[in-house]
Amino acid sequence: GSLVAAVLEHSGHLDKEHLGAHVGRLSRREEVWTMMNSKYNEFLPSVQNREDLVAEVEGLCMDIDLLKAAIENEVQQDLNVAVTEFTELKQQLERDSVVLSVLKKLQEFDTAVKEFSTALLEERYMPAAQRLEKARSSLRNVESHRGFELRIPKALRKELTVQEQSIIYQLGKEWQKLIVWKLPHSKGSSSLEAVVLSELHLHTVPPQGEDAAVPPVAAVLQALAVMGELHYKLKDFGQLLMEYILKPLISYPSLEPVTEEQPDVFILRFRSQELALDEFSPMKVFDKIKLIFEVLHKYLLNVPLEEPGKGGKDGRVTLAELLGELIWEELSNCLIHSCLVHSVPTSSSQLEQYKEVIESTKEFEKALKEMQFLKQDKTALLKYACNVNFHFANKKCQDLIKAARKLMTSEIHNTVKITPDSSAALPELPSPGSGDHPRTHGPSNLLDSGTVNLGRESSLSQSTLSLPTCRISSSVQQLMELAYNTMEEAKTSTKFCCLQLCNCVRDIFHVFCEVVPKYHRENLQKLPQLAAIHYNNCMYIAHHLLTLGHQFRYLTSAMLSDCGGTFVDMVPDFKKLGMECFLAQMQVQKRGVLDRLWSARNFSSMDDDENYCAANKSIKQVLHQLRGLGTVWQDVLPVHMYCKAMGTLLNTALAEIVTRITALEDISAEGADRLYSLCKIMVDEGPQVFTPLLEEDKNKKYQEEVPVYVQKWMTFRELMIILRANLQEIVDRWADGKGPLAEQFSAAEVKSLIRALFQNTERRAAALAKIK
Repeated sequence: GSLVAAVLEHSGHLDKEHLGAHVGRLSRREEVWTMMNSKYNEFLPSVQNREDLVAEVEGLCMDIDLLKAAIENEVQQDLNVAVTEFTELKQQLERDSVVLSVLKKLQEFDTAVKEFSTALLEERYMPAAQRLEKARSSLRNVESHRGFELRIPKALRKELTVQEQSIIYQLGKEWQKLIVWKLPHSKGSSSLEAVVLSELHLHTVPPQGEDAAVPPVAAVLQALAVMGELHYKLKDFGQLLMEYILKPLISYPSLEPVTEEQPDVFILRFRSQELALDEFSPMKVFDKIKLIFEVLHKYLLNVPLEEPGKGGKDGRVTLAELLGELIWEELSNCLIHSCLVHSVPTSSSQLEQYKEVIESTKEFEKALKEMQFLKQDKTALLKYACNVNFHFANKKCQDLIKAARKLMTSEIHNTVKITPDSSAALPELPSPGSGDHPRTHGPSNLLDSGTVNLGRESSLSQSTLSLPTCRISSSVQQLMELAYNTMEEAKTSTKFCCLQLCNCVRDIFHVFCEVVPKYHRENLQKLPQLAAIHYNNCMYIAHHLLTLGHQFRYLTSAMLSDCGGTFVDMVPDFKKLGMECFLAQMQVQKRGVLDRLWSARNFSSMDDDENYCAANKSIKQVLHQLRGLGTVWQDVLPVHMYCKAMGTLLNTALAEIVTRITALEDISAEGADRLYSLCKIMVDEGPQVFTPLLEEDKNKKYQEEVPVYVQKWMTFRELMIILRANLQEIVDRWADGKGPLAEQFSAAEVKSLIRALFQNTERRAAALAKIK
């Protein structure tokens, strides 16, 4: 109020309205000031408290710094010393623990060895072996600790080895007492005489009153198993068992096992008895082998052993199982290859009887499995026996190939005669679409047929599909009989056997193509008769291959389609095989003809007696060669082939003579006469080499047909005419290139002959002018 009054007094000139406004602002300022003063009074204690707290914190920081300095300077050093001491104590504790453990194992080792020695002296082999195994385990534990260079483990290892060898030696002696082999002096001999002298003594018969299921041998065997020696003992026992008992029983049907049980020993020996050749059978072998295992199972093998990781429950396994693992593979292979393989049927009719073998094999395996000698999944014998169709087919094919090879390597010159007149019934073929399988006659009459019977009411002519008369090897005839018999057997076989047999027949013919040319190569090259027979053989086989598949087309189309179903594709191979051999022989004979004509001195200067004699000799040698060939090929080659071959060789001789005479530059009158006489020898005696048949009167027909087989025959006759003709006669036979002379010689050849035969005159010039 006083302030307002003062203001009013000071500014009296302000009007009342402005004065009110100033008064209002002053009032608000006063209120703000009052509020600020109140807030300040309230804030001032808080500031003072905060300043006190800051002073307290600074004091605490100083205390912390002092405490930290004290820890770093005093406590940390003591702590490091304590940690170091703790680590050293811990390491010392660990070393002491290891040493204590080693000492404990050493104590166990010592205790186990002592107990082992006591048990071994008392012949308690199983506890002894267990104690020794415990000692071995303790020693391994000691040796596993690294960082200890102790000498004592080496000494203990040596001691343990000595003790192991001691018990192994003792167990070996016990084994030798239990199982005694009495063998012949010739060790390794498994002959029948040696086996009869062999005996097996088993001293494992339990004393009377003692449980037979737990024989005394169990302790020895279990100890051997613990020591790891049982495997080696069983392996040696199995080898002797195989060599002196099992294999001989399989190999010698006459061998019979004889058993004898005495109060303290079981004896197994053998005896030999006479047997018929057909008494060998797998059933009897199985019975003998089963008897052996039954007695072994009773007196030796029925011993349960603890084999961790093997066997059935709790790792227990019998001795029979262990022995079976060692020898079953060898025994089964021996039974298969020395017994079952020989019982495989050799014909389809015997397959039904083989069921008895299968049943016997099944019972044999079942018995071995019951004795635990054989595991349930081992069925090698039964699989082999049940697969009889496969083995039958393989055996049959092997026998067929073997028989075929024997025929192929037999002598070729043993022959039989084949004629078109030979008649034999082939399988009767049903009418098309009937679908019936024809019944056939015996295949032995299928080979020499000259007629193919296509039905009962109609047949082709006698000469259709027939071989001409010739000689073939008897072995080849037997070979074709073998093929027909095999195809006949395939008709009644199973599908698999049918396929195998059909393929085997094809293989026989393939083998023929490979074997015969190589095996008989030298004889086929040197002996013309054998070459001719081989040619006939090949043509004979090819002849039958044309119809072999057709005759057996009703085997079952599906079967034959798998194996080809036909043999026609092999026909060209056989024809080529026979032709190549015969052509090679023809080349040899041709070279012989030309070599003999080489000594004729080119037929020049025939007026010289020495030259004429040489030429005459060479001509006779050629004819002698051809007569010899005619003799060895007579009644062997077919007539048409004989005449063709002889005609070819005679033609070679005539062509060579014509070539050499036409090449002469000068022929005297006397030389021409002598050349004519030489040619006349060929003309007169050449046809005489054509003797294809044994009957002489029947050969005249072929001797008169020489011009048909000898291409140069008419040429040779024309040459003879020229040698005795005059110029005019030669010109007349030429007849301006249309006469018979022009058909055989060229103009140049005729002119050359005229110049050689006649002197150079006008008449000769005129004649030469007409030859054109």
